[in-house]
Amino acid sequence: MRLVLFQIGDFKVYSYGLMIAIGIIVAATLFIRRARNAGYNEDKLLNLIIVTVISGILGGKFLFILTELNNIINDPSILLNFGNGFVIYGAIMGGALGLYLYCRKNKFNSLRILDFAAPGVALAQGFGRIGCFLAGCCYGRETTLPIGSTFPQDSLAPSGVSLLPTQLFSSGFDFILAGILLWYSRKNSKDGRVFALYVIIYSIGRFFIEFFRNDPRGNVWILSTSQFIAIFTLILGIVVYNLDKLKKER
Repeated sequence: MRLVLFQIGDFKVYSYGLMIAIGIIVAATLFIRRARNAGYNEDKLLNLIIVTVISGILGGKFLFILTELNNIINDPSILLNFGNGFVIYGAIMGGALGLYLYCRKNKFNSLRILDFAAPGVALAQGFGRIGCFLAGCCYGRETTLPIGSTFPQDSLAPSGVSLLPTQLFSSGFDFILAGILLWYSRKNSKDGRVFALYVIIYSIGRFFIEFFRNDPRGNVWILSTSQFIAIFTLILGIVVYNLDKLKKER
């Protein structure tokens, strides 16, 4: 568990950033292979990945700022630390918006493209959560269970205290979700269903994992910000999954 994995001169390789980069590369490779096999142009797919990654980063930063607004009012100096802040739900929403706009401009079927992307997104999240564990962010509650992890002093988590490794819970969940989505994509051919299943399962899993976390991450009433958002993303996933039925009823 190291915030900085290694250093060459003044150049530092941060664990979180490295795992995010690995996740993006794995997700992009899987996405291109799946979409290319369906007949999509590889150059346009690469451009789509760039747009999606940039919009995802912006979305993650933007939602982080929103969740910290109350703290900023009391302590404006918090703005100086926003380089390390990131909210995964913001990244998902920002990335999805960028993907939709690109698909609309290039006349791609956005639901089909989202289906191709969903398993890779889950994989990328799994690698990202390993980065969280190495850096010490997104940590869990104190525990006396043998599965607890104790973080060093240079970590983002409280040091010298046994904490639930919620980052690894999330990582394992994300990798399993990716496998489920890849399996389901071979069983179902309706556009949007794989993406919808991703949103549904992720929303449910994230909602329950949040109960075991203890890092400061904002709240809405008695729910964490992510739990509050999960309620609406779950509804969205259910609606998208049943789009065909809803169209027929009309």
